[in-house]
This record gives sequence, C-alpha cells and structure tokens, in this order.
Amino acid sequence: MYVGRFVVVGPNVGAYRVSSRSFPNRKAIDRDGTITVGPTDDAPETDNPYISYNCLRQTDNGAVVGNGSHVDPIAEKLQLGYPARDALAEPLLALDYEKDDYDTPRIAGIVGADDATTDGAVIGTVRRDALLVEDVTEPTLVATYEADSPTAFDLDATDAASAARELYDHEYEHAVCAAGVAVTDDGFETAIYNG
Repeated sequence: MYVGRFVVVGPNVGAYRVSSRSFPNRKAIDRDGTITVGPTDDAPETDNPYISYNCLRQTDNGAVVGNGSHVDPIAEKLQLGYPARDALAEPLLALDYEKDDYDTPRIAGIVGADDATTDGAVIGTVRRDALLVEDVTEPTLVATYEADSPTAFDLDATDAASAARELYDHEYEHAVCAAGVAVTDDGFETAIYNG
C-alpha cells in the first residue's frame, strides 16, 4: 500500500519517512542535528516547492519531525516555550495543507516534549477537511495519504538509527529515505537512512 510520507512518534522515539512515486531522487542530509530532505545529485531540476525542507529539528523543549516547511515554525514555537500541542497546532493551521495537485496534508510530530500537557509526544495533521492534534502515549503514525489520521503503530525501535531503519524498511511502498530521533540523557540523538 502507498501512504506517501509518514511520521511515527512516541514519547521517547520518533521517525519520518519520505515515500514517493513522483520525486524518488531525494536523500536525507544531517546538518548538525537538523535533518534536511533534498534532491540527490542526479535528480532532475524542478521548481516544486515541496521537494526540499527540514524534516527534523531539535530544540531544548523537544524534537520536531514532519513533511515540510512547517517543521521550522513548529520548532521555533517549541523553543520559545509554547506548550507542545500549541507549537504543533498553530503552524499547521496557519500554513494549511499543501496546495499541490493532491491537496497533500501536512504532518508532524514532537518527541520528548517537556510540558505538563503531554506525556512527551504530540502528533498532528492538517488536511483539506480537518486539523487533528493528539497527545500520544504509544507510537502513533500519521501519513499524507490513506492513513491520514493518527493511528497506533507497532514501532520496536528505541534509538534513532533503529527508528529510521525500521520506517525505511516498513512494507509501505516507495521508500526513499528516513530520519530518526530519540531522547537521550543529554538531549536527543538523530540518524538518517538513505537506502
């Protein structure tokens, strides 16, 4: 089954996977703990604004994973001290779903949130017909297509590298690359997997 891009978050671990039929020539790049999705060297040129973006950013108050430009304002609000639910909901609502041929939902999650309103993780999506934001206590998935509402997900990984690899290897079709994040005693660890 093809579900497009997807996020899985739990209180201490999370990951994001790019799955694509249209733009498979992309990779994840680690830039000192911020992970960016961008074209490979052999990718055809495109003016599509949804191809390159930060998909994982760390803050002092949690780590954000998501499928587009909304990751940055979510991280900025989280860093400013917004509660995790608000930091996630406000940018999703403001930026709305992607205005492409498919009305692609924006999806995102926060891992390791340290505020009283969560158990450490929040997941959300904004679709053409809804904004959904939920606290999660177990690994939960939201995808751009088919599985576009938060749903429990069987994630065995407990570290960033395993989370990235587990999502990349999942049976959902057209894997391109993945990024993982996990809470550590010193903050967060991140990892990428490009296949």
